[in-house]
Amino acid sequence: MFFRGTSNMKMPVLAVALAAFGTIASAPVANAQVYPTRTITMNVPFAAGGPTDTITRIVAQRMSAPLGHSIVIENVTGADGSIGVGRVARAAPDGYLLSIGQWSTHVLNGAAYALPYDLLKDFEPVALLTTNPLVIVTNKGVPATSLKELIAWLRANPDRAAMGIGSMAHRVSGVYFQNLTGTRFTLVPYRGAAPAMQDMISGQIQLMFDQAATSLPLVRAGSTRPYAVTAAMRLAAAPDLPTVDEAGLPGFHIAVWTALWAPRATPKSIIDKLNAAAVEALADPAVRKRLTEELGQDIPPRAQQTPDALYAYQKAEIEKWWPLIKSANIRPE
Repeated sequence: MFFRGTSNMKMPVLAVALAAFGTIASAPVANAQVYPTRTITMNVPFAAGGPTDTITRIVAQRMSAPLGHSIVIENVTGADGSIGVGRVARAAPDGYLLSIGQWSTHVLNGAAYALPYDLLKDFEPVALLTTNPLVIVTNKGVPATSLKELIAWLRANPDRAAMGIGSMAHRVSGVYFQNLTGTRFTLVPYRGAAPAMQDMISGQIQLMFDQAATSLPLVRAGSTRPYAVTAAMRLAAAPDLPTVDEAGLPGFHIAVWTALWAPRATPKSIIDKLNAAAVEALADPAVRKRLTEELGQDIPPRAQQTPDALYAYQKAEIEKWWPLIKSANIRPE
């Protein structure tokens, strides 16, 4: 449509056009300022009931209060968690689909898989949530009663035992253990730690190196036989369980940490709101009790709960573990 008239008539039209453009241009900022306005989804790239899923549900439930909207959990499994993580990498950067991941999905997978996304560049870090060592456990049919006896039994029975692996963390820890001890056993892949643990308890596989979050409840129930934690210090949640150093395998230290990310280019104001909600959740006494006393998690100090701290930690872990994985030629099966 064309307008005829004087310059005085054109000015209001131009003003309206500019005002409309300004409204459109400022829409993302306005949306970020009022975020969230609906339910948020957190993607857990492992099966329900596993350690990452358990930690996520505890933290997410508490985060929903300061955010003012509920948080639902979706479990998208496969390829050691890389499929679920990839779903978030392709998501809109609006804060409504987030990635919960950990040491294996956001560090180890990058060295073992040809990922269609960049673990550092395609995500915005939000917060480091928890960290914990692995617990070396077997089913009760394994005759060894100590870590030294377990190593001796595995050496005497090469390739007769099987270890369940529900993530790249399990695979790397299993290969690392074999290299240090001179043992050989089969690595059996699962879609998560929970189904692997079920098969171990039933006797279909013999051992697992799993997170304290899922291992300790089963240890307390007498369903599994524990040997040691992969840390230099004992767990407060399991003070009677020796460290690997005490049990005869010094230096076999592995910590699995859990953290929260958003897709790349998510506005900083949204990241800040998510981080504040996560920090508030981790400061809640009830949440801390469940994570530390029941699940054996360590909650990082406040200074390590920032987005910048998570980025620096993830980058350092990549620099530490990628050379080991590549030199050992660890590949998914």
